[in-house]
Amino acid sequence: MAVEWSGSPPDTFLQLDRQRPETLGSQLQNALRTAVREGRLRTGERLPSSRRLAVDLGVSRGLVQATYEQLVAEGYLSAVGGSSTRVAFRPQATAVTPPERLPAARMEIDFVPGRPDLNSFPARDWLWACGEASRTAAAREMGYGDPRGSVRLREVIASYLQRVRGAVAGADDVVICGGFTQGVSLTLAALRAAGATSVAVEDPGHLDLPVLVRRAGLNPVFIPVDDGGLVVDDLAGTDATAVIVTPAHQTPTGVVLTPERRRALLEWAAQANGVVIEDDYDSEFRYDKQAVGSLQGLAAERVVSVGSVSKSLAPALRLGWVLAPRHLSDRIAEDKHRGDRGSPTLDQLALARLMESGRFDRHLRRMRGVYAGRRGELVEAIGRHAPHLELTGLAAGFHAVALLSEGTDEAAVVDAAAQRSVGLQGLGRYRSVNSAGPPGIVFGFGAVNRDAIRRGIAAVADLLR
Repeated sequence: MAVEWSGSPPDTFLQLDRQRPETLGSQLQNALRTAVREGRLRTGERLPSSRRLAVDLGVSRGLVQATYEQLVAEGYLSAVGGSSTRVAFRPQATAVTPPERLPAARMEIDFVPGRPDLNSFPARDWLWACGEASRTAAAREMGYGDPRGSVRLREVIASYLQRVRGAVAGADDVVICGGFTQGVSLTLAALRAAGATSVAVEDPGHLDLPVLVRRAGLNPVFIPVDDGGLVVDDLAGTDATAVIVTPAHQTPTGVVLTPERRRALLEWAAQANGVVIEDDYDSEFRYDKQAVGSLQGLAAERVVSVGSVSKSLAPALRLGWVLAPRHLSDRIAEDKHRGDRGSPTLDQLALARLMESGRFDRHLRRMRGVYAGRRGELVEAIGRHAPHLELTGLAAGFHAVALLSEGTDEAAVVDAAAQRSVGLQGLGRYRSVNSAGPPGIVFGFGAVNRDAIRRGIAAVADLLR
């Protein structure tokens, strides 16, 4: 599909060699033919005006006009009086053209976990914050800046984490990054540089973490999760010197790490000279119980806390933070600088302004009500259509887990639901290859409205029974 450029189209890459015996007119014709045949100029795309192209190439306007007229006659271009000259030729696909990849089937109702309600993104507030950031940014802030990120955003994040999560934080302890994945990757790289060889992960747990651990050149060690969260006692028998946990709302089971396990985990870190990487991914959304404080607030020298606005605002913003002890944060900042010279400063300033203004907190309060309503709708629909199922992990976030009857073919349930255009995810896909457990379904309700929840559960009711 051709791009319809507003105003003047961008420059067109064409080269003329005045040392060649071929005339400039012939060279220009051949260059345009090649650009069209190779698809660099697409069918329907507008060409520069003859006057502008003549100036760009340093030739007469008459030569360009004669070239356009010749290519119109050959069918490469089209021209209508009073309108622009456009590409008319459509290249034929060749035998070596790779087949087009078919998109994945789109579910009418998709209970995908971990996805916020993107329709509720506070666009007006974000637009306002971007305007404020652009209006008030100093000239020095338009450069590369501190690789740790905007000092203003780091001050706001540190204050926010102290107030809301009970963290111990100052602006110099925070590194701004491009979301959770980059934050964890930077942390793992810093640990490897410090001599780590193995990192423990929860089992079942976040799908991407074992991949990220391996990409960092480290060995993932799988530690089971039960009703009390990570089984900390199993860490002692491993060579892991770091562990990644979701203590406030475990992915995917939704359990909360018990106070006893929290203390045991920090004791392990102290005895093993280890590091706990805390994934604080949806702590903003709690319902029935009081918020659980950050592990980092209990042992700031042993815990790295990674957070982002992907769940609270939208993944597209690609903004997150790493709160780390100084011996790690310096290395993380250095790697961030070498990797991409820092996250976009204007977006950082906009986020800082959004949080300072109270609009961020207002959005969170509104979304807690939205997600609480959807959670209640899911509980009611399951109770009506599959009352034998118990939903767990409902205290926070926007997903819940239902264990299926023993012997149920989890994969068959997921496949059958897909045939009815209802997307479900099995609990088994979050487990490592060597672990086993009861079959179950992880129901995400963040991106599904209440009516869709009712219809989706009704559509798969017999499968759940």
